[in-house]
Amino acid sequence: MNRIREIFESLATKITAFTGSSAAFGLAAFTILVWAITGPIFHYSDTWQLVINTGTTIITFLMVFLIQKAQNKDSKAIQLKLNELIAASRTASNRMVDIEDLTESELDQLHQFYQKLSDVAERDQDIHNSHSIDAAEQLQETKNSINTEIRQDSEDGISSKEKLDN
Repeated sequence: MNRIREIFESLATKITAFTGSSAAFGLAAFTILVWAITGPIFHYSDTWQLVINTGTTIITFLMVFLIQKAQNKDSKAIQLKLNELIAASRTASNRMVDIEDLTESELDQLHQFYQKLSDVAERDQDIHNSHSIDAAEQLQETKNSINTEIRQDSEDGISSKEKLDN
């Protein structure tokens, strides 16, 4: 079974590489040209039209699966490379490894977070400052703590000015 899988993998890789080449495009264009030239010979019959329609339909059907297979393989390789970069970087958040398993809404939420992080980085005077998830969470905890303290003081009737004066 593994041998069959290896043969299929090798064949699929070769076919995918060929179909993305100039030679494959040339072959496809030549086939269409020959088909068009033979039109008068076959009096533009239904069979003549059926030949090209059937051929292109079959090739398209098979190519959908080959393209998807190649895309899945490339995507997996890219994800593994990115995971290695994240794992190798001391300052990167390891929580980002395998985020491709998140739902679409979870990815959208992460995207919004990074958009905000990008906005913070753009406003920063020093382009070398690091803005990470951990730093942002720590900043958020500090803000929450300050807001809680302000709320508590407000409930106790202490103004911010009084607190600063003490």
